[in-house]
Amino acid sequence: MTELENYIQSYFGFSQSNELNTIGSLFKTQKIEKGEFLLKSGQNCDKLVFISSGIIRIYALHDGEEITQWISVKGGFVTDLASLIFDSPARWNIQALTNADLYVIHKEDYRKIGNIIPKWHELEKLFIAKCFIMLEDRVFGFLSLSAEERYHIFFENNKSLFNEVPLQFIASMLGMTPETFSRIRKKVKPEIS
Repeated sequence: MTELENYIQSYFGFSQSNELNTIGSLFKTQKIEKGEFLLKSGQNCDKLVFISSGIIRIYALHDGEEITQWISVKGGFVTDLASLIFDSPARWNIQALTNADLYVIHKEDYRKIGNIIPKWHELEKLFIAKCFIMLEDRVFGFLSLSAEERYHIFFENNKSLFNEVPLQFIASMLGMTPETFSRIRKKVKPEIS
C-alpha cells in the first residue's frame, strides 16, 4: 500500500483495498525541484496534489508583498480549491520550498471517483468539513489570540518547519511582520530541535 493509500484509508476510513487501489491508481507520481511552481496565480488549477515528501508554500501577492496562506508538508493536500472546483483563475501561487515527491490527480480523474466509489461524495463532504473546521479555528485564532499565542501554538505543532523554511514565510502565515515574529522569537527563546 502506498503512502497515499495509507493516508486515504486512515483519513477517510476505507476498508476495502480495491477502493483504495482504484483511487490510488488515479494519482500519478511527480517530482518537483525547489523553487518550481505547481501553479501561478491567474492560471487555471486542474489538479489536487498530495505531498509524499517535501514542503510546499501557498501564497498570493498583495500590493507587491507576498502573503503566505499556508505551508504544507508531507501528508498534506494542496490546490487552489476555488479554481479547481469553479474553473476560475487561481488566486494562489503554489511553489516548492524544497525538492518534493508528489501524488497528483487531475480534475477529470478526481471527478471520476464519485462514479467509481458510491460512498465517495459522503466521504468528500467529511473531508471538506474537516478542512472548514481547520479554517474556522485559524480565523478564530487570528481574532482571539495574541501574536505570541499564535506563535506558541504554531511552534508546538510545527517545530521542524522553523529549521526548514525561511522564517518570514512563517511570520506571514501567522499574520505578523518579520520584526514582530523576531521579537517574539527572541523573547521566548524556544529550543528548536
